[in-house]
Amino acid sequence: MGFQTEFNSVCKFKNEQELYELLEYGRTKMVKQGFRVYPTGQKVFAYTPENVAVAIVKISASIAEINFQGHEVTAVEMELVRKLNEEESRVQTALADEMFFGSQG
Repeated sequence: MGFQTEFNSVCKFKNEQELYELLEYGRTKMVKQGFRVYPTGQKVFAYTPENVAVAIVKISASIAEINFQGHEVTAVEMELVRKLNEEESRVQTALADEMFFGSQG
């Protein structure tokens, strides 16, 4: 048991519904497995399940707990700051691939 830090505060959605709610309604709650630390109040980039940068979001809450099934989970609430335009998405996606998502070399 321990906390995992989301370095450089990357919010990667694994659930299309959570991403849809963010882009459609401007707010969402993302649930991650394990205890993680997301910096409340900080702006971060949000990524699709395919690792494409889509938006800038502000973390409004981060709650780590053990759920009723006994699993460690972290719920992250966020607000949409703005969607990225095509050029911003392309550049940020390429940088994130090199820094976070690509092969470690």
